[in-house]
Amino acid sequence: MEDDFEYGPAEDPKFSVARYEEMIRNKDQYFFDTQAFEGIIDYYMDKNDPIKALQVVDYAVSQHPFAAVFYLKQAQLFAVTSQFARALESLDKAETLEPSEGDIYLIKGGILGNLERYDEAFSSLNKALEFAENPDEIYLQIALLHQNKGDYEKAIHFLKRSLEQNMENQDALYELAFCYDVLDRQEESIGFYKQYIDNDPYSYAGWYNLGNAYHKLNRYEEAIDAYDYAILIKDNFASAYFNKGNALVNLDKYNDAIEVYKQTFEYEPPGAETYCAIGECYEKLEQMDEARSYYKKAVKIDANLADAWFGIGVTLDYEERYFESLHFYKKALDIESDNPDYWFAIADARYKLKQLDEAEAAYEKVVELNPIDLEAWLDYSSILYERNKLDRAIETIAEAIKNNPDGAELYYRMVAYLIAAGRYNEALNYLELGLASDPKKHAVLFEYLPQLRDNKAIAEVIKKYMP
Repeated sequence: MEDDFEYGPAEDPKFSVARYEEMIRNKDQYFFDTQAFEGIIDYYMDKNDPIKALQVVDYAVSQHPFAAVFYLKQAQLFAVTSQFARALESLDKAETLEPSEGDIYLIKGGILGNLERYDEAFSSLNKALEFAENPDEIYLQIALLHQNKGDYEKAIHFLKRSLEQNMENQDALYELAFCYDVLDRQEESIGFYKQYIDNDPYSYAGWYNLGNAYHKLNRYEEAIDAYDYAILIKDNFASAYFNKGNALVNLDKYNDAIEVYKQTFEYEPPGAETYCAIGECYEKLEQMDEARSYYKKAVKIDANLADAWFGIGVTLDYEERYFESLHFYKKALDIESDNPDYWFAIADARYKLKQLDEAEAAYEKVVELNPIDLEAWLDYSSILYERNKLDRAIETIAEAIKNNPDGAELYYRMVAYLIAAGRYNEALNYLELGLASDPKKHAVLFEYLPQLRDNKAIAEVIKKYMP
C-alpha cells in the first residue's frame, strides 16, 4: 500500500482522478483526503457516470466515515439513478453527522417531492430555510413543488420571494414566466417584468421574458423591441434572436426574419429548428428551391423533425410534383401520426393524384382529429358530391354544422347539396340559417354553384338579409 501521505495537490483534481484509476487497476488501496475524494466524485458526476461516482463514494465513506458530505453526494447519486429509498437513508446518516447542514434538507425536499410526498417535502424545505444563508434556491424549490401539485398561484408567490432574495436567479425568472403562461395572465406577467426591469435595467433575462409575454399577446412590435434590448445587453443571446425571428414572421417580414435567424449561427451551432424556420420563410416568399434546401438541412440534423419533412412536401406540391410531395407528407405522418395538417395535405395530394378513395379516407381522418376545420369539411364533402355520393355529402355537412354551428360557409354549402337533391324547402331553411350567421358570405354559394344566381326563390331570401 502507498504511504498515507503520498497524495496529489488538492488544486489538481485530475491528478487525484489519475491516482484513483491507478488504484483500481492495481486493485490496491490508496489514501485520499476529503477534498481529493470530492474532486474525484465531481469528475465522474460531470461526466454523467453516476455508477463510477457511487463507487468512489463507497471508498470515500470507508476512509472518512464521519464526513457528512459523502452521504450527501451518495444521496444525490442515488436520486439520479432513481434509488430514492436509499437516497433518503443516506440523507438520514448525513443528518445524524451534521444536522445543521441545510443542503441535507434541500436535497431531501427534492426527493420527497419526486415521490409526491408533498407535506414531508415542504417540511424539509422549510427546515432548509432555517440554515440557509442564500434562501433564493430554496424558495425556488418550494415553488417547483407547488407547480408539481398544480398550484401555480402559490408557485408565483414563492418565485417572487426567490427573486426578492436574488434578482439574478434566472431559473426563478423563467419559471415565473411559465406560471403566468399556464394561468394565461400575460398582462400581469408584463407588469411584473416591467417593474423588474425598472429595478434591474441590464437584466437580459428580464427583457427576454418581457418579449415572450408580448409575443404571446400578439404584440409583436413590442416583443421585438424587448428582444432587441436583451440582445443589446447580451449580444450572443441566440434564443432572443430566434424568438425575434418568430415575431418578424408573424409580421410577415420574412426577409428580415431570415437575416435574424441566421444571426443565431454566430453564437451557437446551426440547429434543425432554426433551419426549418428559415425554410418556412423562404416557402412564404415562394422561393421553393431555397426553402427545400433549408428543410433538407433540418432533417439532416434531426430526422425526427416532422415539420421539416412536411415542408419539403409543401415545396414539391407547389411545383405540382404531387407524387413526390406525398412521399414526404407520409414521412412527416410517420413521426406525428395524429397531426391533422399532415392528414389534410395527404388528402389534398391524393385528390390531385385522382386517388379518390384514399383522399376520402384521409379527409375523414382530418375531421376526426380536428372537427373545427371548416375547410376540411368542405373539401371532404365536395369529393363526395363530385363522386355522386350526395346523401353522404349532406350527412357530412350536417356533422360539420353540429361541430361548427357558427360556420356560415357550411350552411351555404348545405343549400347547394340540398338543391342538388331536390330538397328545396330544406335548402331555403339552411339558407336562412346561413344568412342569419353571416349574410356577407352568401357569395360562396354562387362560387360553388354559379347557376343558383338565377334562382328567384334564393334571391328573394337573400334580399331580406342584405341592406
